[in-house]
Amino acid sequence: MRRVMMRFAGREVEFVDRDVALRQLDELAEGGTWWPLVVYGPEGCGKTALLRQAFELLSEREYDVVYVNPLEEEARRLVVTEGLRDIVKRTWREVLGKAVHPAAPALVELAMAVVSRALRRGRGRIALLADEVFQAVGVDRAELLVKAMLNVIEHPPQSYDKAVVVVASSEGVTRARIGRHRWSEIRVMWNMPRDGLQKLHDLLPGEKPSFEEAWRWTGGNPEALERLYRARWHVDVVVDNIIENKEVTAAFVRRWRAHLPRSLEDPDYLWEEPDAEGLAKDLVEKNLVIPLKGRRPDAWIDVPPPERDPELGIGKYYAWQTPIHREAVKRALRQ
Repeated sequence: MRRVMMRFAGREVEFVDRDVALRQLDELAEGGTWWPLVVYGPEGCGKTALLRQAFELLSEREYDVVYVNPLEEEARRLVVTEGLRDIVKRTWREVLGKAVHPAAPALVELAMAVVSRALRRGRGRIALLADEVFQAVGVDRAELLVKAMLNVIEHPPQSYDKAVVVVASSEGVTRARIGRHRWSEIRVMWNMPRDGLQKLHDLLPGEKPSFEEAWRWTGGNPEALERLYRARWHVDVVVDNIIENKEVTAAFVRRWRAHLPRSLEDPDYLWEEPDAEGLAKDLVEKNLVIPLKGRRPDAWIDVPPPERDPELGIGKYYAWQTPIHREAVKRALRQ
């Protein structure tokens, strides 16, 4: 299988690592998905890169593929395989009219319509790869979107051979809402393992900290590594940006001061302490921590994290998205 080229730290690099995830996707291609596969994971852990590689894998397995990411740059918001381009043109006119730059929800609607029309034309193998669409349509509509995707699989306009539907999201608020229905299969994707991140670290030019130091700050998150590189390895700059962007305000700290120190020491405190339930929800909503699942391989995309790693802020039930995220909250608490 051809490895796609990705943009990383200002240069084109080949998709690296994630061999377990690629084998899992190959199995999906072989049998199709019975329900939409919803993949949650930390921001910047590589979900978009994996979906782009999945596009290549599925097209090589003779699938017609629709990839949609309303939050991407213009040229990559909607990408389809060659056989679907005519359907996109016709469907665009019917769904969007003369709109040149459709709003995010409309783009998701277009992608769904393309899949439906492709099935109506008797396409044998169809795949929908949807990236960060929950943010695009809004949390309140996320459940309905997943149900609509399930309907495509269960009640297609024409019979088909196989279908694959994969949705990836960093937004954790919808996870409980979607999980209460039997409309999807939910898996978690974690940051890269050491070997994969080291390959990216080795590609970075110029003077840089040792890989061990980079690992201690990023926990395997490729976007965190890229942000450190762009900040000339000044950790304080990246930490301050997280504090600002995630709105880790003085009011937030005051509200949760009684529970923050324990959750910084051990994220499973959020699971074990009933009075910390509100803090856990806030941290998930701000994409600072992520709830985890058991470590069974079938509950994960690619390799799960260890059950506990205090240095990286990983517990059995909760984990800080990266050590830098944890440091941002720690610094806000000190201030």
